[in-house]
This record gives sequence, C-alpha cells and structure tokens, in this order.
Amino acid sequence: MVPLLLQRNTTRDESLLLYAELGAAEVRSVQRRLKEGGLSRIHAGIVTNLPQHEWPDLISRHRIRVLAALFPGAVVGFKSAFAGGATVDGIFHLTHTWRRKLALPGMTVQTHAGPAAAQGDLPMMGRNLFFPSQSRMLLENLSPSRGSNAKSAGQEAVERRLIEISDARGEEALNRLREESRALSPLLGMDRELARLDALIGGILGTRKTQMATAEGKGLAAATPYDARRLELMERLAAQLRASPMRQPASTARTERGRTHFAFLESYFSNFIEGTEFEVSEARGFVLDGRPITQRPKDSHDILGVFRQAIHPGWANQTLAAGEAVLEQLRARHADQMKERPEADPGEFKTRTNRAGNTEFVLPRMVRGTLMEGSRLLPTVPEGTARALLAMFLISEVHPFTDGNGRLARLVMNAELSVAGSCRIIIPTLFREEYLDCLRNLTRNADPVPYLNAMQRIHAWTAAFDYEDLDRVIAMMTRCNAFERSPVQHRLLLPSQIEGANQPT
Repeated sequence: MVPLLLQRNTTRDESLLLYAELGAAEVRSVQRRLKEGGLSRIHAGIVTNLPQHEWPDLISRHRIRVLAALFPGAVVGFKSAFAGGATVDGIFHLTHTWRRKLALPGMTVQTHAGPAAAQGDLPMMGRNLFFPSQSRMLLENLSPSRGSNAKSAGQEAVERRLIEISDARGEEALNRLREESRALSPLLGMDRELARLDALIGGILGTRKTQMATAEGKGLAAATPYDARRLELMERLAAQLRASPMRQPASTARTERGRTHFAFLESYFSNFIEGTEFEVSEARGFVLDGRPITQRPKDSHDILGVFRQAIHPGWANQTLAAGEAVLEQLRARHADQMKERPEADPGEFKTRTNRAGNTEFVLPRMVRGTLMEGSRLLPTVPEGTARALLAMFLISEVHPFTDGNGRLARLVMNAELSVAGSCRIIIPTLFREEYLDCLRNLTRNADPVPYLNAMQRIHAWTAAFDYEDLDRVIAMMTRCNAFERSPVQHRLLLPSQIEGANQPT
C-alpha cells in the first residue's frame, strides 16, 4: 500500500522531491513511484513530476534547496557570492569539502575545496547552506584565478564594490571591514588576499599609495583625490558643449544704471531659489535705497553678498582659472560672498558631506581634486555661454562649501558671460523647478541636452528685458509671471507675448 503522504491526492508538492528532505519510508515510496513512471529522476536524490523542459526553471527557482540537499554545509563562494547568490555564466560556485563539477538542468555547480562556514557566514533560508560574510566574499574574490570561467571576480570588481560600500555607508564601514578581514584571513588561509584587500581599502581612504584598477579608484588614490564619476559626467557635458553651438545674446544692461538694476534682480532671484524670500520692494529698499536692515539681517546680507559680486567689476568679470589656481579663487569668492555668515565657514571647503534630496555631492576629501581636474575642462569649450554652463555645473555638482553653493555657481556662470560681453542670466522664481530638475537630470541620467535647452531658453528670456527703468522691468516681469511659484498654474512669458508690451505700465 502506498503511504498516505505520497498518494496521488496528497497535498505535498511533487514538482520537486529531495531525498535529503524525506524520511526513509518516504524515499522508498518515491522510488516505487519512479519505477511506476509517475515521477522522473532529475539527478540522484532529486525527483519531479514535471516534464523535462521545465527542469531548468525548476532547479533555478529552488536552487537553495537543491544545493543544501546535494552539498550540505557548503558555503556559497567566489563569483556566486559576489553576485548575491546567483549563477554567473551558468555556473554556481560553492566552497565545500572537495572539488567537483556537477551538471544540473540549466546550472552547473562548481565546488572548490575550502574551509567550512566560519563566523559571519549565515544559513540561507534556514537550510544547511551558508552565505559568506562580506569579508570572506571579498577575500575569496581577490584570490588568483584564470581562464574564461575564473572563479573569482578579481581586483577591479572588488575595488568597485569597496568604493560603493564607502559611498553608501561611509569610510568607517571600510575600516570595520578591514578589521573583520584581518581576524578572518588566518582561518581561511588567505593572508595574500588580505594584503591586497588592505591595500585597496588604504588606497580608497587615502592612507596608502596603491595601484588601483578602476578610474574611480585611481581618482581616490591620486595625490589630490578626485571623484572620477563626476569628472566623467563633466567630460560628457563638455563634449556636448563642443558639439552644440550655443546662442550668446548680447548684454542688454549697457549703462551703470542698467547694470545696477540687473545686479539687484539677479541677486534677488538667486537668493529666492535658495529659500531666502523677501518681497521685491523690501529687498530693493535695503539693497538699492540704503534702508537700515532691522529684520532678518543674515538673510538680507545673503542678498547683499550676491549683489556685491554681481555689480563689482573685479568679481563680475572674473573668469575661472584652470587647475590648482581655481581653489584659492573660489575660496576668496566664497569668503566675500558669505562673510556675514560665520557659521557657514566663509572661504573654507566643507568638512562634512552635503546633499540635496537623494543627491549626495562630492565627498569632502575629493573636493580639491575634482575642482582642479574639472576646471581643466573649461578651456576646452568655447568661451561665453558654453564655458559659463560648464563652470556653473562644476560648482553645483561638487558643492564645495557648507552653504552658498547654488548662489556661487550662478555667480561663476554669469562672470563667464560678462567676460564675453554676453547677457548674464537671471533664474526667476517660476523657472526654479525646471532649473533644478535639469541639473538633477544631468547628475542622475548623464543627459546634458535638457540642461542646455533649459539654460538657453532662460538666457533668451533674460535678454528680452530693458533694465534701465527698474519699476518698468519689475512690472513687466510680474506680467510675465516671473514672481509666480507654480509652473502648473502659470507659464513664463516673454515681454513680446504680453499684449501692449511696449505701452507704458
């Protein structure tokens, strides 16, 4: 009589039966069913009721159960551990008591002789199969291996993973990883691999001179570390700027009066973007009319700091240097811009990582190198609009200071335009979201086209106004929706789109 457990109406899932999971009586029942033809044998100890064409998907779906049954006590190893417990090029790597290659439907298992599960190796799905600690996984993947089916991922992959760990969890995570690896390597017999791992971590942290394999690693290990990923992004932008002729509208503020009015509106809107919000009449009073600043003095001085650099020829016409000289240049500009904000460390590069939303900017120890290397791209693009947009993105993407980076980036951009005799750019309140979105898109998607299109559009908008009469230009900008906040409810208009635009306001 067939035991109740294996009768045809049983509730047991017969798509995968593993002898290692069954009792002796159950195994005998399965074997009888095999002889009767009701079940099929995939491999010794593995039985199914499914047709053969479904076996590869079955084995893949239940690979943890299968591997735990066939290789009890094994540890997921090498490339498979590096990939999170997956097959790599059709091979699943395990560390077990002996070396063996086993072909299963859709998957080849390669075992490597090595130590059993150690401290930090954890059971998978509660079974007798272990996933290695991060330290063990990295050490194993630095071990020598050759050929098209090499077992280890190699230095380049490990180096990149270490950089990802540092970016995600900070430098302290690398230090902990190094200490754990030092304790583990004697148990694994991987002293040589530990030396390589220690050197890579030292190179990333800047504490050792190390020959790195990746562009990111080379940037971190340089004498002055730089962010290779950000530089690649800037090079992509520079290439697009070289290939795309930029429109360059001439300055429309040609008199001292016009330049003063323009500088006021530039500083007013630039600060509004950063959350320093005043009524335009209130800001006009303390910037242009000399009214005493009695309320919100620090916010007021933020507007004055940008106005001062937008109107003073020494700042307004200062093109960015290339290389090491750019460091002192930016520090001096920031020191002047933020001198009324001692809590923002005027003129001092940041010491803590800063971020905006989900975007984390360049790490503090890579600020100098990234600025130096990025600034060397400036002379490779045409002067004027192209160079201005590259300069602004450089400062925006590095975010080198604790505060004031957005305002500084726009001042740097406009200085490049002034040097070329082109109209400076104003970012009105209604354009704020589009401006920030195109910067985020370039950062996250490496697509410079939306950024260039948006900035050329607002450049043309800025150049469409006459700045000689401040009352008139404020009134006209109001009618063009410049001071509105919602791009859903309002559209930014050109003066030419306003009916009777040439009539007195």
